[in-house]
Amino acid sequence: MNVIFKKYPEAGCDEAGRGCLAGPVVASAVIFPPDYFNNDINDSKQLSEKKRFALREQIIKDALSYSVAECSNEEIDRINILQASILAMHRALDKLSVRPEFIIVDGNKFRPYQDIPYETIVKGDAKFLSIAAASILAKTFRDEIMMRFSKDYPVYCWDKNKGYPTKEHRQAILDYGICPLHRRSYEPCQPKLL
Repeated sequence: MNVIFKKYPEAGCDEAGRGCLAGPVVASAVIFPPDYFNNDINDSKQLSEKKRFALREQIIKDALSYSVAECSNEEIDRINILQASILAMHRALDKLSVRPEFIIVDGNKFRPYQDIPYETIVKGDAKFLSIAAASILAKTFRDEIMMRFSKDYPVYCWDKNKGYPTKEHRQAILDYGICPLHRRSYEPCQPKLL
C-alpha cells in the first residue's frame, strides 16, 4: 500500500456495483489526516464481509471527512454505467465537509470535478489508503442497500449476491422477469425474443 504524506487534503474515490444487474452504483470519498496509516485497510475485494464492516467503523472514526453517494438504476439506464459511476463520485465529493485540494480515483476514467486537480490510478484500491477506504465504504453501504431491497424482492437472493450476475440471479430473472430495481440497459435484464 502506497502512503504519500502530503500537505494538502487529498480525497480518495472509488465505487461499488458497476457490474451488478440491479440496484444503484454507490461511490465514496475519503480524506484521511496527512500522516494516517492503517495496515488493515485494503482493497475491499480482498477482505471478508465481516472485516469490511469492522473496518468501516474505523474509517468513519479516523477520517477527516468521508461521504457516500449513489446513482440509481434508472440513472444508470439513462446515462450509462461509466457516467453514473463518475456522477456518484462527484456527488460523494460534494458531500465532503473538507474541501480536497487533490483527488485520486480508482480506475482510468474520471471527469474533472470543479477546479480540483485529480489523478486516475488503475488498481488504486490496492495502492492507496484513501482509495481502499473509499472502496470499503462504497461496498459496505451498497451491500446494506441490496440486503434491504432483498426483503421486497426475495426471489433474486440479493441478500447473498447483492445484485451481481450469479447463476442464481440470472435464473431468477428468467423465471420471474425483472423488477423496477433492475438495470434494463444491461443485456441479461432485457426480454429475450423467442
